[in-house]
Amino acid sequence: MFRFASPWFLLLLILPWIWLLVHTAKSTRWFSFKWVSKSSDHSLRVSSLTGTSRVPFSFAVLAARCMPLVKVLGLSLMIIALARPQAGERKVNVETEGVNIVLALDLSGSMKALDFKHEGKIVTRLDAVKGVVSDFIMKREGDRIGLVVFGTHAFTQVPLTRDYNTIAFMLDHLKIGAAGPSTAIGDALGISLKRLEDIPAKSNIIILLTDGKSNAGELSWQEAAKIAAQRKIKIHTIGVGAKGKAPFLVDGLFGKQYVYRRVDMDWDALGSIAKQTEGTFFKAKDTDSLASIYKMIDSMEKTKVKVDKWVDYKELYTLFLIPGLLLYLVCLGFGSTRLMELP
Repeated sequence: MFRFASPWFLLLLILPWIWLLVHTAKSTRWFSFKWVSKSSDHSLRVSSLTGTSRVPFSFAVLAARCMPLVKVLGLSLMIIALARPQAGERKVNVETEGVNIVLALDLSGSMKALDFKHEGKIVTRLDAVKGVVSDFIMKREGDRIGLVVFGTHAFTQVPLTRDYNTIAFMLDHLKIGAAGPSTAIGDALGISLKRLEDIPAKSNIIILLTDGKSNAGELSWQEAAKIAAQRKIKIHTIGVGAKGKAPFLVDGLFGKQYVYRRVDMDWDALGSIAKQTEGTFFKAKDTDSLASIYKMIDSMEKTKVKVDKWVDYKELYTLFLIPGLLLYLVCLGFGSTRLMELP
């Protein structure tokens, strides 16, 4: 954002340009005055200067004629500096605690299944999830959001923060299998609960997204759900994909080929986790339903957060003042020496 802190000083710009107009008019003899006495003629006869107009001007003469313009430009820049030009950056100050949200995302091998579409193209389940979750993150305002990923192991990818751009960046760079091929739902919930202990908030929420059945980890999902219920932490669960076989792209003897593999989905576990913690269980069988789920969660988990917005301005007057002074000093220096005009 750009503005002038004292814009009324810009009215002074009229004065140097009017002076330049009058000076140019006089130098080119746009108007002249001739006082003639009625009683006598006091005119002075001189030799003719016809033909001297074709004599080329020297560089000094051309520079002398440009000095008035240089002086006006210097004065104009100093007047603009006097009006205090400023560039601003919009900032947000959140005065209330808001909501803590931990996004727990499954990176197990089954997320490679190619049964989702994004913008008309067949994509993996993880790629479809990335676009929808990124939109969900960028729509929030004032809430702290963290990112936990899990496979065979679970770990914190991004701690609770309001830096949504960083979360979206890290989300975009997630890779399937980065946490192992299996699915440790209990450990993912345990890590998420640990992150929610770090910063107090009015409300704590976990959004668990998986396409498989818990078959790894040290903490069972039953124990994790019980702890969350005791702490009054709500868990929304999302089951991605459908039960049965799903297409996968694998390396074969003759290059890439599609094979269908069975993916185990534990709907009952996800439903039980959501029910124990007063959350909601969702089934996402395609990209549209996945987007609708996150949109629904977004509307369900809104809190009144007082957000103060202001603009932090930076002074830019030196960018105009210094060039203006230099131009004016150059004009004064040359005008008093090499390009001096005699009356």
